[in-house]
Amino acid sequence: MNTSTDSSRAPIGGSPERRGTNRFPVCEDVRYRLIQARTAKIIGCGTTLNIGSGGILFTTEEKLPIGRMVELSVNWPARLDGICPLQFVATGRVIRSEAQRAAVRIERYEFKTRSMSGMMTAAAAG
Repeated sequence: MNTSTDSSRAPIGGSPERRGTNRFPVCEDVRYRLIQARTAKIIGCGTTLNIGSGGILFTTEEKLPIGRMVELSVNWPARLDGICPLQFVATGRVIRSEAQRAAVRIERYEFKTRSMSGMMTAAAAG
């Protein structure tokens, strides 16, 4: 199994990777909402496909407008002190968008703790 994150290698049949940061395959639930939407509010849920220090690629329910600011909330796979569940909350600009996925360049982020009661409520509803 090759776990190399060398970004200078060219994909088969393609051009060299242009990203300045590495991406890691993280598959977690994500909620998103456009910030200051001029028309109807765009909110939705999806799944992360990969995350790096500079951006995040995730699935969407509809095509997101390029250039718009979006807030993302991801259930982070690691736990604080091995016990407390974390939430990764980021704000960034949509830099690539297709019918069912989008890439966002992260401009600001923070980790928050998730409440255990919120997790149990979500588990009961799901």
